[in-house]
Amino acid sequence: MEPTLDPGPVIEFRDVYYALPNGRVLLDGLNLSVQRGETLVLLGRSGSGKTTTLKLINRLLSPTSGQVRVNGASTLERDVIRLRRSIGYVIQEVGLFPHYTVERNIGLVPRIGGWPPARIHSRVAELLQMVGLDPQMASRYPHQLSGGQRQRVGVARALAADPAILLMDEPFGALDAITRDQLQREFLSLQQRLNKSVVFVTHDLREALRLASRIALMEAGKLVKVLSPRDFLRSSDPLAAAYLRAFGEGLDAVANRGTS
Repeated sequence: MEPTLDPGPVIEFRDVYYALPNGRVLLDGLNLSVQRGETLVLLGRSGSGKTTTLKLINRLLSPTSGQVRVNGASTLERDVIRLRRSIGYVIQEVGLFPHYTVERNIGLVPRIGGWPPARIHSRVAELLQMVGLDPQMASRYPHQLSGGQRQRVGVARALAADPAILLMDEPFGALDAITRDQLQREFLSLQQRLNKSVVFVTHDLREALRLASRIALMEAGKLVKVLSPRDFLRSSDPLAAAYLRAFGEGLDAVANRGTS
């Protein structure tokens, strides 16, 4: 039986430790929460534990010790299939099925969930418009799309069953600067309308400042600080200061002004 909606954090990490079978520690005592409707950005270098954290939420990984809780219940107590269907997941490589049309790719989870074909068709058309694509593209295949178009389809697929939680793992990292800027703008617009609980992984400080409600700075499997974009810009933490120096001037102009 699935748990009822909990009024507390939508996602919570309680002393989570994760190690590989060879003993290598990827997360060391992580305590972190995600509030409903916020975009929490996990910022850090490669190997800091960002993607591991993301995979623990939808139980692609299970903690070595500690608890990951979604809507107040441990992920280990949830039916894993239902858990994953309730969470949208967007990755950098998109992961579209090449032999499926755009419509079939987007409608995959609703189809598995037993939605009638007419409802799926209507939902696909709605989502294509929502992510800035012509609904007529529904009959195309992934190889007929540009990189930015494929990424938009990936976002639409993650939103298809209207999940309350959205996980995004460097979704715009492989795109050119102009397309990346466009998709960041569209993400902000979508989030204002849909109010999802989003965990967004990036190593790009500018992207973090632009998209985040809060930024969770990670290093070597540990949480360093959780700060609003504005507080990050003023932070005296050595690692935060190193990021600010590395990314140069003009950062104040890209910080998400919707945060406190």
